[in-house]
Amino acid sequence: MSKDHYDEELSLKLFVVLTRALDSIKKRVEENIKGLGLNTTEFAVLELIYHKGDQPIQKIGEKVLIASSSITYVVDKLEKKKLLERKPCPKDRRITFAAITTEGKELMDDVFPKHTLAIQEILAGLDVDEKKQLIEQLKKLGFHAQKL
Repeated sequence: MSKDHYDEELSLKLFVVLTRALDSIKKRVEENIKGLGLNTTEFAVLELIYHKGDQPIQKIGEKVLIASSSITYVVDKLEKKKLLERKPCPKDRRITFAAITTEGKELMDDVFPKHTLAIQEILAGLDVDEKKQLIEQLKKLGFHAQKL
């Protein structure tokens, strides 16, 4: 087998292994989040605001990788659950912020540490050094793919 052909085979195998690993990890994380009483999109929005503070609703989509068309719906659902509230921007009436409520903060104070532990357990198939190496390798791979 030529070196180029071997590299092609390895590249295909790596793509399949990466995809399957990510699918398995995401499935376990989604199960964990559902067990906390939220869907993954709601959790992503709530987690962003919990950690980064009030966010303009129009900007949430690009920060949590969900379609901007879905953001209003998700914010509406979180508002109905009394976990978020809308706040008008004092400087620009066209901008509305999503802000976490006391109930939302209390929920995240409770569930986020559990979520973090679940992710640690899900990724426990690698030790600390292997995780560091994989982070560097995946960054390198991602940056290369972005440049193409």
